[in-house]
Amino acid sequence: MNSRIPLRKRLLVRLMITSVLIALCSVAATAWLAVQTTTRAIQEEQGQVLADDTDILRQLSGYAATHPSWAGVQDTVRRLSAATGRRIALTTADRTPIADSARSRTALPPGAAATVDPLHTDTYSEPGAQLSGVDPRAVGPYRLTPLERARLGKLATVRQKCAARNGVDTTITWTPSGRPVLADENGILPNSTVPEVCADGQLNTLTHTEETALTRLTTLAEACLRRENVALPAKGFISLEFSSQAPQPQFALGGKNLGGHPTAIGAKGSECVAEARREQLDPDVAPVAELFLGTGDSALPHFDMSNANKAKIVGVTGLVLALTVAVTALVATRLVRPLRALTQAAQQPLERHVRVPVTTRDETGILAVAFNELTERRERMEAQRKAMVSDIAHELRTPLTNIRGWLEVTRDGIVDPDPELLASLHEEAVLLQRVIDDLQDLAAADAGTLALHREAVRADELLAQVAAAHRVGAEAAGIGLRTGTDGTSAPTGSGTAWIDADPVRMRQALGNLVSNAIRHTPDGGTITLSAREEEDQVVLAVADTGSGIAAEELPSVFDRFWRAEKSRSRRTGGSGLGLSIVRQLVAAHGGTVAVASELGAGSVFTLRLPATDPPVDANELR
Repeated sequence: MNSRIPLRKRLLVRLMITSVLIALCSVAATAWLAVQTTTRAIQEEQGQVLADDTDILRQLSGYAATHPSWAGVQDTVRRLSAATGRRIALTTADRTPIADSARSRTALPPGAAATVDPLHTDTYSEPGAQLSGVDPRAVGPYRLTPLERARLGKLATVRQKCAARNGVDTTITWTPSGRPVLADENGILPNSTVPEVCADGQLNTLTHTEETALTRLTTLAEACLRRENVALPAKGFISLEFSSQAPQPQFALGGKNLGGHPTAIGAKGSECVAEARREQLDPDVAPVAELFLGTGDSALPHFDMSNANKAKIVGVTGLVLALTVAVTALVATRLVRPLRALTQAAQQPLERHVRVPVTTRDETGILAVAFNELTERRERMEAQRKAMVSDIAHELRTPLTNIRGWLEVTRDGIVDPDPELLASLHEEAVLLQRVIDDLQDLAAADAGTLALHREAVRADELLAQVAAAHRVGAEAAGIGLRTGTDGTSAPTGSGTAWIDADPVRMRQALGNLVSNAIRHTPDGGTITLSAREEEDQVVLAVADTGSGIAAEELPSVFDRFWRAEKSRSRRTGGSGLGLSIVRQLVAAHGGTVAVASELGAGSVFTLRLPATDPPVDANELR
């Protein structure tokens, strides 16, 4: 067994490798985690300082965007300084103090940390500023009046309710200018995504305040375009786009070239619009200021490591120890688990047929696979035994009960043993014998002892013999029974398909199919037996125009004791073994059997058997 197991999969090797790896990893992890935890703690403290600095710049830029001067900013500076523990100072470009959280005449750091200019900012000072370089909170003349806000608020509520009725859930977001916009989970809704019945055009129509501001912006942009010697476009060359941040004036002409970049006119127009917007907003924002951050005359922040980070560093050694113990226990449990599972499974009662999971490919894994195979074989044999006993008892009970009942009443003198009674008892005995013969054939097929006497058999003669044997029964039931052969594709040129088969067994298989078709075909129906040759196979088919079989029943038609009509008696429904015998007999000849059926349209049973060459004296036989 060991020769089939790779060296790395053997249990002893895995135990040795695991022990060495745990020892090496525990030593390396102690050093690595200590260094990484300390480094990460320092980076977190530095990152917090950077986040505080960014928040300071954002709030001061917001103050400048919403106030025409720095008057009154001292309270904001002191509040931010108390929250962050940093010294915050604002000065003009020539370092004239505006506001300072430190005592008067405290020296400033050597360099400014940032410039506070709401008209020339970026993403880091306020989200959305990257759209134009202007702090979105700087709205100036675009700020709506209370009456305009109230009117637009009502329109937004009406559109929100209309969108909800049409399956679009939205929320109302108020921009810094006081204009409401509708947004869904993907962001601001453009007009193209608003339900058509809700797009009345009123919500996005410019107010008087916005029209006035846009007219002023157009005048300033035209002056810029004249200075740049750009031909003045038609009126309305500036569009006002609304977002969740602020109104965004856009140059609406110029387009883009083949490379997807703005044309020269478009680029110059956008520059002039941006310059005009800054000129328009300039009176409503505070002047440019320099921001100084630090302590005393140093720009570098001072910080102490937090207690949380100290606890991380102190606890890392204990964590490594705990992990080492846990990994060792986990590996040991994993290695022992298959053996424990095998032990528990072996102690269970046999009738439970317990299986064990196969989780390894070593010696224990091979043992688990063998154990499961034995369990499955025992369970399968037990199920077959129980099913066979149950089915046999079920099939034999009816004829035996009838025979016993009639014999008892005859013995008691209740009825006379007349010829009709004897014929009935004989019929029951024949049915009983048929079931026993079928079971014997199936048992021989299962054991591989089914005797076959093969010889070259002509397909058309085989079908003719089967048809002749069942023609009387078919005519008595009012059913037409006919045969048809197609031997034009026979490679031998004889015009007849030949198979190497036991003619008695093949007549039995085809006879079972014809008998089954007669039972399920109504008066006036037709049963057709046909044969054809496809490549190296002979295809025999039995087709009927009977009641057919439901699609969900087709996979079960060849199971033992299966019946299409469960309520029919044994006498009219057969033993339920005929189709199972067909499958076994065909398989014994090296062929296959299949069925195609449709309710109300009949069924076609197809047997595919290996074709053979005709015997040398085939012409004489003909």
